[in-house]
Amino acid sequence: MELIILSLVEHHPRHGYEIHKLIIERAGGTFRPTIASLYPLLARLEKRGYVAAYWEKVVKRRPRKKYQLTLRGKHALDKQMAAWNEFVLAVCQIITKELL
Repeated sequence: MELIILSLVEHHPRHGYEIHKLIIERAGGTFRPTIASLYPLLARLEKRGYVAAYWEKVVKRRPRKKYQLTLRGKHALDKQMAAWNEFVLAVCQIITKELL
Protein backbone atom coordinates (compact mmCIF):
# COMPACT_ATOMS: atom_id res chain seq x y z
CA MET A 1 0.00 0.00 0.00
CA GLU A 2 2.87 2.34 0.78
CA LEU A 3 4.24 1.97 -2.75
CA ILE A 4 0.82 2.68 -4.23
CA ILE A 5 0.25 5.82 -2.19
CA LEU A 6 3.73 7.20 -2.79
CA SER A 7 3.34 6.65 -6.53
CA LEU A 8 -0.04 8.42 -6.57
CA VAL A 9 1.34 11.56 -4.92
CA GLU A 10 4.61 11.55 -6.86
CA HIS A 11 3.55 14.09 -9.47
CA HIS A 12 0.41 15.66 -7.98
CA PRO A 13 -0.55 16.49 -4.41
CA ARG A 14 -3.76 14.65 -3.53
CA HIS A 15 -6.18 14.44 -0.63
CA GLY A 16 -7.01 11.15 1.05
CA TYR A 17 -10.39 10.58 -0.56
CA GLU A 18 -8.92 11.28 -4.01
CA ILE A 19 -6.17 8.72 -3.37
CA HIS A 20 -8.78 6.19 -2.27
CA LYS A 21 -10.90 6.76 -5.39
CA LEU A 22 -7.86 6.48 -7.69
CA ILE A 23 -6.79 3.17 -6.18
CA ILE A 24 -10.22 1.65 -6.74
CA GLU A 25 -10.58 3.18 -10.20
CA ARG A 26 -7.15 2.14 -11.48
CA ALA A 27 -7.56 -1.37 -10.07
CA GLY A 28 -10.85 -1.70 -11.92
CA GLY A 29 -12.59 -2.26 -8.60
CA THR A 30 -10.66 -5.47 -7.89
CA PHE A 31 -8.71 -3.90 -5.04
CA ARG A 32 -10.79 -1.89 -2.58
CA PRO A 33 -8.91 -0.83 0.53
CA THR A 34 -11.06 0.80 3.18
CA ILE A 35 -10.85 4.55 3.57
CA ALA A 36 -10.34 3.93 7.30
CA SER A 37 -7.10 2.06 6.58
CA LEU A 38 -5.78 4.80 4.31
CA TYR A 39 -5.59 7.71 6.75
CA PRO A 40 -3.41 5.99 9.38
CA LEU A 41 -1.00 5.02 6.60
CA LEU A 42 -0.89 8.60 5.33
CA ALA A 43 -0.15 9.74 8.89
CA ARG A 44 2.74 7.23 9.14
CA LEU A 45 4.14 8.36 5.79
CA GLU A 46 3.97 11.96 6.98
CA LYS A 47 5.66 11.06 10.27
CA ARG A 48 8.50 9.33 8.37
CA GLY A 49 8.93 12.41 6.20
CA TYR A 50 7.89 10.65 2.98
CA VAL A 51 4.99 13.02 2.39
CA ALA A 52 4.30 16.57 3.47
CA ALA A 53 0.75 17.66 4.18
CA TYR A 54 -0.93 21.02 3.86
CA TRP A 55 -4.48 22.29 4.04
CA GLU A 56 -6.13 23.37 0.80
CA LYS A 57 -8.93 25.89 1.09
CA VAL A 58 -11.92 25.04 -1.07
CA VAL A 59 -14.68 27.54 -1.83
CA LYS A 60 -17.94 26.67 -0.01
CA ARG A 61 -16.43 23.45 1.39
CA ARG A 62 -14.33 22.35 4.28
CA PRO A 63 -10.55 22.57 3.81
CA ARG A 64 -8.92 19.37 2.57
CA LYS A 65 -5.61 17.98 3.72
CA LYS A 66 -3.42 17.31 0.69
CA TYR A 67 -0.30 15.18 0.61
CA GLN A 68 2.72 15.64 -1.62
CA LEU A 69 5.85 13.56 -2.03
CA THR A 70 9.02 14.83 -0.37
CA LEU A 71 12.58 14.19 -1.53
CA ARG A 72 12.90 11.55 1.18
CA GLY A 73 9.66 10.03 -0.08
CA LYS A 74 10.99 10.02 -3.66
CA HIS A 75 14.02 8.02 -2.51
CA ALA A 76 11.75 5.58 -0.66
CA LEU A 77 9.50 5.28 -3.73
CA ASP A 78 12.46 4.58 -6.02
CA LYS A 79 13.76 1.92 -3.63
CA GLN A 80 10.37 0.26 -3.25
CA MET A 81 9.74 0.38 -7.01
CA ALA A 82 13.08 -1.32 -7.69
CA ALA A 83 12.27 -4.05 -5.15
CA TRP A 84 8.79 -4.51 -6.64
CA ASN A 85 10.16 -4.78 -10.19
CA GLU A 86 12.74 -7.31 -9.03
CA PHE A 87 10.01 -9.37 -7.34
CA VAL A 88 7.73 -9.29 -10.40
CA LEU A 89 10.62 -10.33 -12.67
CA ALA A 90 11.49 -13.24 -10.36
CA VAL A 91 7.87 -14.43 -10.29
CA CYS A 92 7.63 -14.19 -14.09
CA GLN A 93 10.80 -16.22 -14.49
CA ILE A 94 9.55 -18.87 -12.09
CA ILE A 95 6.14 -19.32 -13.66
CA THR A 96 7.41 -19.06 -17.23
CA LYS A 97 9.89 -21.89 -16.66
CA GLU A 98 7.06 -24.03 -15.27
CA LEU A 99 5.06 -23.47 -18.45
CA LEU A 100 7.85 -24.70 -20.75
